[in-house]
Amino acid sequence: MANTRSAAKRKRQTERRTNQNKSILSGLKHQRKRLAAAVASGDKAKAQIELNVLASRLDKAAKSGIVHRNLANRRKSRAAKVLAAVGSTKAETGTAQTETV
Repeated sequence: MANTRSAAKRKRQTERRTNQNKSILSGLKHQRKRLAAAVASGDKAKAQIELNVLASRLDKAAKSGIVHRNLANRRKSRAAKVLAAVGSTKAETGTAQTETV
């Protein structure tokens, strides 16, 4: 229990921001899973769309400070590498790492 009105307000603000950040982070996880599913299906056009959405969401999260800029860039890079493997011999033999997207 907060001792002052300002501390109570800070508590409310922190809870609101925490919930918003959790929502955005879970959306990022969901988008990564959608990309992995598109890559696994072998549909390069759908995977490209999912990658674009993921990149946009990562950039927005990095811009607002929810994730670090380097983390966003690293995840975009890894996702692009997996997408590039779609349709190649790597993806057909199953050595493409969709888990790391």
